[in-house]
Amino acid sequence: MSLPSSLLSLAEHRLQELTYRDHIQSWPETFKTQLMIALGCSDFLHEAFEQDEYLCQHFPRLFEVECRGEQYRELLQAQLVKCTDENSLMRELRYFRRREMSYIAWLDFNLAHNEISNWSLEQSLSHLSLLAETLIVESYQWLYKQACIDWGTPKNAKGEEQPMLIIGMGKLGGGELNFSSDIDLIFTYPENGETEGARRSIANAQFFTRLGQKLIKALDQKTFDGFCYRVDLRLRPFGDSGPLVMSYAALEDYYQEQGRDWERYAMIKARVMGKETYSHYQELRQMLRPFVFRRYIDFGAIQALRRMKSMITSEVRRRGLSNNIKLGAGGIREVEFIAQVFQLIRGGREPSLRGRGLLETLSAIKELGQLSVSDVDTLMAGYCFLRRLENLLQAINDKQTQTLPDDERDQIRLAFAMGMQDWSTLYAEIQQHMTSIHAVFHDLIGDDDESDNSTDSSYRELWDMSHNKEVLEHILEELNPEQSVQLTNQIIDFKGELKKKTLGPRGRDAITHLMPKLFNIVIKREDAADTLPRLTKLIQAIATRTTYLELLDEHNGALQHLVRLCSASPMVAEQLTRYPILLDELLDINQLYNPIELSQYKVELREFLARIPEDDMEQQMEALRQFKQIGLLRIAASDIAGGLSLMKVSDHLTYLSEAIVEAVVNQAWLQVTEKFGEPSHLEGRDSKGFAVIGYGKVGGWELGYNSDLDIVFMHDCDVNTYTNGKKEIDGRQFYLRLAQRIIHIFSVRTASGILYEVDTRLRPSGASGLLVSTSEAFDEYQREDAWTWEHQALVRARMIYGDEQLQQVFKVTRHEILCLEREDEKLKQDVLDMREKMRDHLGGKKAHRFMIKQDAGGITDIEFLAQYLVLKYSHTLPKLTHWSDNVRIFESFAQQDVMDNGTANELIEAYCTLRNEIHHRNLLGFDADVEDDKFSGERNAVIKAWEHWLK
Repeated sequence: MSLPSSLLSLAEHRLQELTYRDHIQSWPETFKTQLMIALGCSDFLHEAFEQDEYLCQHFPRLFEVECRGEQYRELLQAQLVKCTDENSLMRELRYFRRREMSYIAWLDFNLAHNEISNWSLEQSLSHLSLLAETLIVESYQWLYKQACIDWGTPKNAKGEEQPMLIIGMGKLGGGELNFSSDIDLIFTYPENGETEGARRSIANAQFFTRLGQKLIKALDQKTFDGFCYRVDLRLRPFGDSGPLVMSYAALEDYYQEQGRDWERYAMIKARVMGKETYSHYQELRQMLRPFVFRRYIDFGAIQALRRMKSMITSEVRRRGLSNNIKLGAGGIREVEFIAQVFQLIRGGREPSLRGRGLLETLSAIKELGQLSVSDVDTLMAGYCFLRRLENLLQAINDKQTQTLPDDERDQIRLAFAMGMQDWSTLYAEIQQHMTSIHAVFHDLIGDDDESDNSTDSSYRELWDMSHNKEVLEHILEELNPEQSVQLTNQIIDFKGELKKKTLGPRGRDAITHLMPKLFNIVIKREDAADTLPRLTKLIQAIATRTTYLELLDEHNGALQHLVRLCSASPMVAEQLTRYPILLDELLDINQLYNPIELSQYKVELREFLARIPEDDMEQQMEALRQFKQIGLLRIAASDIAGGLSLMKVSDHLTYLSEAIVEAVVNQAWLQVTEKFGEPSHLEGRDSKGFAVIGYGKVGGWELGYNSDLDIVFMHDCDVNTYTNGKKEIDGRQFYLRLAQRIIHIFSVRTASGILYEVDTRLRPSGASGLLVSTSEAFDEYQREDAWTWEHQALVRARMIYGDEQLQQVFKVTRHEILCLEREDEKLKQDVLDMREKMRDHLGGKKAHRFMIKQDAGGITDIEFLAQYLVLKYSHTLPKLTHWSDNVRIFESFAQQDVMDNGTANELIEAYCTLRNEIHHRNLLGFDADVEDDKFSGERNAVIKAWEHWLK
């Protein structure tokens, strides 16, 4: 498409009038053609060539430098060496900016109509950002050296030189600066102190304030040669009324105590200019991160962003900013808002959302599935289109504007530069993109003034009048007459407890919005009087953590699922109350009601832990506990929804525990080997020579929600082995330290509680024996010293962690021990004696109640019967040793003709029914006992089998 006639005649006229036109005659023809587009489309480029002979003479040579943006610092340094005073500095800065901005504008305007390689919107924004950073940093470096000569070098108390760090905000920080943008800066320095080396020392604060003023002047002041950038420092702490420069400590105090939502929003893009030159950069970055990115999911950000958007919308209306592609509905700002909503809400938990660039953030949102692929593609396409349009609009006259032009010439220029046939075509395209963006924005964030019609006025009144018992009773008589008295007292008690909490304005607002919604869901339920106290207890626990209140307020679906779970299970309600971070899980229903695939627990846990540095043991332990709690919640939610059978629940709980055992062993190994090195017998082996044997419920794939882990540790280290670390110790002592560390990681109480209760008393010689034994010692003990009850325990034992070599050794030992021929009467008596001893020890019979585990015909009788029969028959039927879970053991009894199919199925049915009852009573927070007449059929089947084999 050729240059429109009106622009062509303008370009020809300008070319004829160029002061330094003669130099252009030697340009290559390609550049002469592109020059006509530049002169026709951009007043800025015309003025640049008019004013600068260097540009007319050497402009094509600028294109000989590949990756020009990466060379800016080096190129400008060479120019500034010649500067002898601040005036010459300012002159060189302006020359450099004009020439490099001409290069960028030239490429932008010619992009749609010439074969220009390696140039895109991203390249343009990057070059603009790198140019600004170069001018800022090199100006600072030059002025800092001069300031040190004049006022001395700033030092801290230790005599270390102190720099001034310049934080670029907004699009500058994000590396996406537009063509004629202001630059938003914050100045800071590490530590207070005084200058050294001058006749009179001054405080560091005074030094950097003066330096900051000079830097602003160098960039901002208009001279004969123009200016570099309008510098805006209003984003600094306290805004215009605050000090120009602050120390790290003052900056940290401000953001911890007074930082506001919009400052978090702004700080997402904060980036230290020229950070590679500062050893203090990481310190500042670590200091600011907790303020910006919360460790928990932060839904308070949505309302804050809505309020900011509402203020901007009001400003657009007030100032009559029509056709504004940045601030208008569906404009650039709305795309930025969407990206930063996810950054503020989830950036603390998801590192990929902490990027400063908008496009990289949208890519992360797509990758994480936070928005649909089509929505993200819509936003990306619209954003890139509007940003390119914005750059061209500003490059027409180097003017900071985002309003579409009324001037016909400028409309023609934009349409041509965007590759459109005419202005109407371009305008239609703009409207299409902005409409699509606004649709995504509205679906996600909505409008601040949208009224909440979902909450009936009765429920709002119920909360508003919760201090007045008579009014409450009257309202509740209509809503839930059967439970009105209980509910009245519960609401009044809750309101009274809440008054004892210190709630800020934001917290009070969140409670006021949330409680009517909660009442709307709960009050009419048949179990309202049971469910409401569980929920109010949780809300009391999170009352001072406003973000969680806002999470529930913002997401009605999450609130619905919270009520459902808390109604079904006091255990789940208690977990959510103790660990509110689990509330985040209510947001993704696909995950909440679909636990991790059994084969993926270890993979998921490794990925979960990979986000935390290996050497941060405290956070690693905390992450293990969080992963367990998240896993338990998902399993329980699926269980409550009827998505998992009893056996599947136990499978999930068991696989979850095994994944955690592996991770704990790996953490403990890392800690112990760091200190002592590895035992030398492991050279050439890709293993740890260590195993964890699971007994009881974990050994039998029968874990419940509250189960402990019965485990025993084993290794294969011989007597003469030592470690190869700086601190050498005996190999067996190494494995003892390892086992102790494993127990510590399981048992230490962090903010998220303990990991599992661990019981190691089933090891050889019990509590008096070694904490970890060799495979040979384990085998020897089982053959020569173990009691019958220890062989019973071995029936339900399997290796839950360990290498193949130890796995085979343990399997052989277990199989051979279980297959030993035993004298039947002695075996029978030993089993009966242990059963009576256990019943006496764990008894506590309740009148007229059946104790599901310990009473005759209960679960323990079934388990003891299985163990007895395995020990009795395995010497002639060795296949009976294969399984360690009771269901498959009874199935193998039928297959091996130890008992008939009918009896085996009866016992399996009784076992599963009784376990299922205990399981659901655990969810409901009830004890494991029922009325004495319950489960009579199952109990009779068990007693009949018991009497047949063991009486």
